[in-house]
Amino acid sequence: MRNDNRKNEELRPIQIETGVNRYAEGSALISVGNTKVLCTASVETNIPKWLAGTGQGWVTAEYGMLPRSTHTRMRRDKISNSGRSQEISRLIARSLRAVTDLKKLGEKSITVDCDVIQADGGTRTAAITGGFVALAIGLQKSVAGGELDALPLTDYLAATSLGVSNGNILVDLNYEEDSSIETDMNIVMTGQGHFVEIQGTAEGAPFSSQELATMTESAKTALESVFQIQSDLIGDFFPRKSK
Repeated sequence: MRNDNRKNEELRPIQIETGVNRYAEGSALISVGNTKVLCTASVETNIPKWLAGTGQGWVTAEYGMLPRSTHTRMRRDKISNSGRSQEISRLIARSLRAVTDLKKLGEKSITVDCDVIQADGGTRTAAITGGFVALAIGLQKSVAGGELDALPLTDYLAATSLGVSNGNILVDLNYEEDSSIETDMNIVMTGQGHFVEIQGTAEGAPFSSQELATMTESAKTALESVFQIQSDLIGDFFPRKSK
């Protein structure tokens, strides 16, 4: 058993609460075990200059950790300017754009802000999963208000972390596991089972092609329950497609 008594393939308890910010067009507070991330989607009419006149919109993201989201306080300027925050922001944005029809979005931009309130491993994957829900709700508000003709989403989106420890594949790593894992993997997938991004690093011994294949299949299996949680929240206006 793992340090929190989970089975190797078992996710931590996941909860997503929507409508937690009265001002943002879309908002979701996601809890994955002890990791908590507040995600807000802001719909704006301005777009990057290089997209002007193309009829195409843009989706971007900003990720950050609050000063006391970890065991010791971090300085705000150090967090916002860190290479890690910028890299994760780009990952979230790429992932969200992968399931957004930017032509149907028109000349609008969506910024999804993901602020880590409490970190216990898997903050970037939680941000992607919760950020997608916030994005979907924000876009639906634009449809309901007549600013968009149809919802410009093509599929669901979720992510999880995995790792190899003593030859065992572990799904959804908490901080203690992540800090001592032999192989660290983050997998972003669509509801149809297609991969958006696979980030994998051997922290110790290199991993095999068989271990990689097992991790991707484990992610597919684990994320089915996450897609169901999302569907329970947004399925009334964006039903998940059957495979």
